[in-house]
Amino acid sequence: MDPRLIDRLRTDLDAADYRVEAVRGLLGAEADDARLRGVFAPARRALAARRPGALGALIRVFLLGDAVDDAVLAAALPGLGVSGAERLGLVARGSGQSDLRAVLALNPVRISEDPGLPAPVDWWIISDLDDQLRRGPARPDHVMGVGGATRSLIAQLPAGGPASSPDLGGADMPGALDLGTGCGIVALHLSLRGPVLATDISARALLFAEANAGLNGVTGAIEFREGDLFAPAAGERFALIASNPPFVVTPRRGAGEARYEYRDGGLVGDALAERVVREAPRHLADDGTLICLANWESHWGRDGLARVREWIVEAADGLPTAQLAGWVIERDRVSPERYAETWARDGGARVGEPEFDALMDDWLADFAARRVTSLGLGSIRIRRLAADASASRALALRSEQAAGAYSAAAGAHLESAFDAAIETSRLSDAEMLSRCWVLDDAVEEHREHRPGQEAPRAISLSTDAGIARRVSADPLLAAAVGACDGELDLGQIADALASLLELDAAEVADALVSGVRELVWLGMLAPQPTSGDVE
Repeated sequence: MDPRLIDRLRTDLDAADYRVEAVRGLLGAEADDARLRGVFAPARRALAARRPGALGALIRVFLLGDAVDDAVLAAALPGLGVSGAERLGLVARGSGQSDLRAVLALNPVRISEDPGLPAPVDWWIISDLDDQLRRGPARPDHVMGVGGATRSLIAQLPAGGPASSPDLGGADMPGALDLGTGCGIVALHLSLRGPVLATDISARALLFAEANAGLNGVTGAIEFREGDLFAPAAGERFALIASNPPFVVTPRRGAGEARYEYRDGGLVGDALAERVVREAPRHLADDGTLICLANWESHWGRDGLARVREWIVEAADGLPTAQLAGWVIERDRVSPERYAETWARDGGARVGEPEFDALMDDWLADFAARRVTSLGLGSIRIRRLAADASASRALALRSEQAAGAYSAAAGAHLESAFDAAIETSRLSDAEMLSRCWVLDDAVEEHREHRPGQEAPRAISLSTDAGIARRVSADPLLAAAVGACDGELDLGQIADALASLLELDAAEVADALVSGVRELVWLGMLAPQPTSGDVE
């Protein structure tokens, strides 16, 4: 796409205030919410009741999919003009030659999940039309816009901005890698922290991503390279790798058959997710982190989370000069039938059509052949740690099902919990008891009582920071957690509770060490920094 035309488009969008907040203000909250669900009538009525000007025209064309005449679009994009919009491929003429319709999506996007940034960030994103506006199946090289999965990945990134990430990158090494950049939104977000390398196997996706970098004025911060997974970054290492790769488990039906590049990596089963996990650690700098979205299979007799753990352990075995820590979070687990239905619909096939039934048959036959019992959907976080010759303990490695809602600034909370869990994994039980621990401010205690009974029948601890969680706690652990204010070490707390409750001191200490290790992973407790940790 011509950079000069992209510059003119940016000027026009800025002048029209084509941003999420302005769109919502013009349409009203209810009409805008309906639009986001694919129901356009309320938005059209809202525009008809006002004189919306350039902003309203852009909404009609790019957000509602309406046809407009030359004069309307020319007034909305005075610098770019109708001919410029056609040359960029944003619009095309209908059969009457006087009506113009969008053939590409041009969406305002707001990202506000990062506490390291001073304010929410607004972007403009060019992509292919989504299912609500496309009026037909997607093309095989379809380039997605900003969907729920991408927002989930961005929400899980560590907090960071230019001021808080001064060490990202260097003279010869980009600070972050966006693996499978698609439309480029993750690379744009990472560019706020420092230099970024964005890669994709799709030349068309890179065309859109580069255009979006230009449209948002960040071309100098991102380098784009074409190639398969890590091939474009051979020999390079990064402080952060973020990836929303084409991880959808897709049946292999025949050589050369068209496939959707944005979701199908071309490998059998979950082999693409496995490749990312196995290869990424070699491209991480010391203390570098991979955060990726993935789907994984559970096979008859083999749990999917256990399989992903094996990938991480085996990747660590291939790095004799480093250790790995890993955290696998399964957000949902679905049946093969539900999974197949979701992705058969995604390409535009509709229930009752022959194409839909054929796709369902292909998926279910593929799952049956490999004895797939369910599929997990979630994220994988891996940290590369510099090898410590004196360390003999196992890697910090956790896999779990956690379906609670993400909080605001989830990435910062998850990274903090991961840091604390890695540190805690290096402590012996005796060292755990000698440390002071601090309760996170978001933790709340809940007690359930039967009427007339003094003692609670159940105690639980909850937090809404990072991932919303609620876990059971016995009276001993609840009392210990309440005393974790950084003043007493865990051993002192254990001794006091053993004396008060007339319990064996060693058994109390063992129970509290085990409980604290678990609560650290949940982000509820963290070790008090020692004097050596404070600069």
